[in-house]
Amino acid sequence: MRLWTLHPKYLDRAGLVALWREALLAQAVLRGETRGYRRHPQLIRFQNHVEPAAAITVYLRQIFCEAARRGYRFNPAKIGSRCDVSAIPVTRGQVLYEKEHLLGKLAVRDVKTRLVLAEADEPDLHPLFKICEGDVEPWEKIRRIRSLQ
Repeated sequence: MRLWTLHPKYLDRAGLVALWREALLAQAVLRGETRGYRRHPQLIRFQNHVEPAAAITVYLRQIFCEAARRGYRFNPAKIGSRCDVSAIPVTRGQVLYEKEHLLGKLAVRDVKTRLVLAEADEPDLHPLFKICEGDVEPWEKIRRIRSLQ
């Protein structure tokens, strides 16, 4: 499961579809509708939010909007109606780590989309998040990244 902090506009088709599916799973976990994945590290920042279920709804809504912009038909009935919650802080180190991680994936899957992300010194964030100073988040499972820049 990967719930990207980066704006979904940086994802290729496969990444956006996977994010939708994984965020729907996260929504089920946060609503208590499934027993699996409850301790997944990607959920920690949502679980720590004062309104976890509302936060994942807002997260999903932006993914839905990006998919609609591209002409994809994701089902809006799968998500709630909340449109706003307080922002989740995310460290600059986390954002840069995710950028490198995604660049590595896009190098294999979609070179044109990779170029868009590679040109962004400070990539845009998903609107649910706000940047703060710091290293990679402690919940992140750091993998060695091979980016072709």
